[in-house]
Amino acid sequence: MAFNISHQIGSIYGAPVPDPSGGDPLSSSASSLNAAAIWKPPTTDLRCRIKRQNPDVDLISPPVSPCRSPVLSVSALVTESAPMTAEEDSDLKLHVEVSRSSDKGTGGVPVYVMLPLDTVRPGGGVNRKKAMNASLQALKSAGVEGVMVDVWWGIVEKERPGEYDWGGYTELMDMIRRHGLKVQAVMSFHQCGGNVGDSVTIPLPKWVGEEMDNDQDLAYTDQWGRRNYEYVSLGCDTLPVLKGRTPTQCYSDFMRAFRDRFSNLLGNTIVEIQVGMGPAGELRYPSYPEMNGTWKFPGIGAFQCYDKYMVSNLKAAAEAAGHPEWGNGGPTDAGHYKNWPEDTSFFRKEGGGWDGPYGEFFLSWYSQLLLDHGERLLSSARSIFPTEEGVAISVKVAGIHWHYGTRSHSPELTAGYYNTRSRDGYLPIARMIGRHGAVLNFTCVEMRDHEQPGEAQCRPEGLVKQVAMAAREAKVGLAGENALPRYDGYAHEQIVRAAEGMKAFTYLRMGPDLFHPENWGRFVGFVKRMSEGKGREKCRELAEREAESFVVHATGSLVREPSMA
Repeated sequence: MAFNISHQIGSIYGAPVPDPSGGDPLSSSASSLNAAAIWKPPTTDLRCRIKRQNPDVDLISPPVSPCRSPVLSVSALVTESAPMTAEEDSDLKLHVEVSRSSDKGTGGVPVYVMLPLDTVRPGGGVNRKKAMNASLQALKSAGVEGVMVDVWWGIVEKERPGEYDWGGYTELMDMIRRHGLKVQAVMSFHQCGGNVGDSVTIPLPKWVGEEMDNDQDLAYTDQWGRRNYEYVSLGCDTLPVLKGRTPTQCYSDFMRAFRDRFSNLLGNTIVEIQVGMGPAGELRYPSYPEMNGTWKFPGIGAFQCYDKYMVSNLKAAAEAAGHPEWGNGGPTDAGHYKNWPEDTSFFRKEGGGWDGPYGEFFLSWYSQLLLDHGERLLSSARSIFPTEEGVAISVKVAGIHWHYGTRSHSPELTAGYYNTRSRDGYLPIARMIGRHGAVLNFTCVEMRDHEQPGEAQCRPEGLVKQVAMAAREAKVGLAGENALPRYDGYAHEQIVRAAEGMKAFTYLRMGPDLFHPENWGRFVGFVKRMSEGKGREKCRELAEREAESFVVHATGSLVREPSMA
């Protein structure tokens, strides 16, 4: 029996999807449709959900044009047979029939796809191996360059310092290699859980948690004493507070152990190391945590500089500046996480403290500490992964686009980006990244201004352009990501326009929704357009129609699910 790849992957993930012809061959009832599988414009804002709605945006649907064609169907033949031996498994043969035009343009942008956050489970092993194999096969056949993998500190070095369990990642890397895909490996030194899109919880290593329990000032702290345990405070980067090692040493030892374990894959399968530098792996402070409702879009967030290590650094800086009275903490009139700029004295446009002598001193100090943190980790990473090994190094910078149209850009300031209407805060970041020959990876590339609530003065398109200009001036490679899962043609179109000249684009995220027939058809057309680059312009619908000539078949059984202990 021939099954559509969407049905295979959907059923393996436990998320049935409908047959385009109307029936569901995997179930005796067609009522098992997963409504979330088909992307539809949400009833609220696409970026971050607030109560204010724009009915003109909510009702948007993809236009119909003369070159609109039936949705792409990617099929795979699955033959039920006896379990394969290990030798047969490793020699799984894929017969791929691809009909593509060869007259490609130049300057194409390779597309990578993020794997699920829980791809490797705590204790080792790959989650949903059968689904993973089918998914990787489909991605490769669609022309995807590779995948992005979170290498979790809290899984690999979970129990004791210096003891690394690479078992699950060894299995995953080999699986990816056999499918001919490349890997962007993220050194995830942060906790998973509490941020936008976090569907699972993976804490920091146990022994790190013990140290943070013993000394809570190892956690980022706001002015009300609220602790954030997503990432170890950069205030103690160079202090031996983690079982006799500094946090920077722990990160370096982890990256070195990764290099030693996967040295045979570096430069061929593993082509990029993204160094995690804060919450969600981004170079920033945890100024807008969603956990427990602390922050809600489009709030300004809060400064995170009240642990004793950062306060000590601030005191020294204030004394050196001749204003010891500035060293007691951050501004006390900067409002709360959910406030808007004009709700506060510090961020208001007229006479706000951010634009005065104290504001300039504090914001310069606060942002410089973040730059110094990035400098330390990039210096270490470059020494471990030298340029000649053929492995790129990247840093992820957050796309904080709300209140970008205001004078103060307050959410960027609380996150550590000293960017205002009169000051470019991204050029110093780009230059810091450039000093180490790294790539600047930026988010929110898929967003359009009019999709966002106008009253919050969201300007994602302007922000992406500013960061691109900073990267060009600093002569730094730029890569991109979408901030939220999007499967519609409008998001794809925006990405294609914004991605010109980028080193790579990473698509968030692989899962059952991506493989729904309608979403999958649009995605394959999107990958084709990205790969073609300049010299071959075409409409989105035509790219999707051309993708229909692209069919993938897999013979033999998919790798069977191993028994669970």
